[in-house]
Amino acid sequence: MNREMIESFVHRYLDATGSQVTEKNDGWITVQLSPEADKDLMNRSYYWGFVERTGAAPEPMQFTFIFDPETYSAKTAPPPRQAVPVPPPAPAAGNGVPGSAPATGEPATAAPQSDSILGRYFGVTTVISSGYGRIPSDVMAFGSRRMEQLFGVVKARGQFVRLFESPDPTVLNPYASLGYSTWLCVNYKVELICDMKRDELHSLGINMATGQIVEGFYDRVKKRRLTPQIPPTIHLQHAALSVDRAVAQLENFLGDKVSTYDQTWSVEAWKRLKEEWSRIDSYYGELLRSVEPSQKSEVEEQYKAREQEIDWQYRPRIAVSVTNCGFFHLYEGMRTPIDPSR
Repeated sequence: MNREMIESFVHRYLDATGSQVTEKNDGWITVQLSPEADKDLMNRSYYWGFVERTGAAPEPMQFTFIFDPETYSAKTAPPPRQAVPVPPPAPAAGNGVPGSAPATGEPATAAPQSDSILGRYFGVTTVISSGYGRIPSDVMAFGSRRMEQLFGVVKARGQFVRLFESPDPTVLNPYASLGYSTWLCVNYKVELICDMKRDELHSLGINMATGQIVEGFYDRVKKRRLTPQIPPTIHLQHAALSVDRAVAQLENFLGDKVSTYDQTWSVEAWKRLKEEWSRIDSYYGELLRSVEPSQKSEVEEQYKAREQEIDWQYRPRIAVSVTNCGFFHLYEGMRTPIDPSR
């Protein structure tokens, strides 16, 4: 992922969670996090548990997302400090104690106390000065800790969706109901694994009424206007397939597709695996013949562990997993008159 893709991903997440950008610069943004985003990213489970138990008004944090660390460091670095001459202390006055203020008979004015959540609920009024007042920040780069955290949050929250197509206002008719068909979309990740690895994403959609399967379903459906709210004056077609049967048909379709792949990569991986086996057999065979009897068991354990490691690294295999899925209710151009007696 390049910088533009990372920025777009972060902005989409912030928009989806209702967070507000308070400062935008060329290379970083400062955001007032929503409660949802604060819970996702700031690891303040104790604080949010306290808020939920007491009913206190939530106070989400601000956060700075850095996309260009060099620009951020150059523009936010503090100016160099200049030496300031210190004047000699003024002569003592009033009580004769050096450096003390003159006695005026008036009580000293207490420093104003800031209103804090601890003060409101526990009576804590002492303000401790610390560095926690500054806005936390982190670099958003592919592979960074914060980016991996955001990927995990989005994956966990977006595993399943249910969306309806927003009908074109020109096709709406108060006397007719629009027929929507239901599609189950499953996005699969296919991994071809050996000592090298190749990942593929397959987006498959199946019509729950007809059983029709479409490849690249997400690329087709993302061009339509979708909403989580069911539109008015529509009806859903009857689903002839159960979810289990639809998933089984998608898995069979994907299995048939993967079985047609060129198997050259697997054959070459087996050759490399056998070469590695031969190499370690030669090494440990010679070592076992020359090692002391007291050390033979230790060498045999190393030999077995090395064999397992080589087998895991080189043995060719295919792994299939589901990244996310959802139901999409789409307009298919059918109308049914509305019964006025309903």
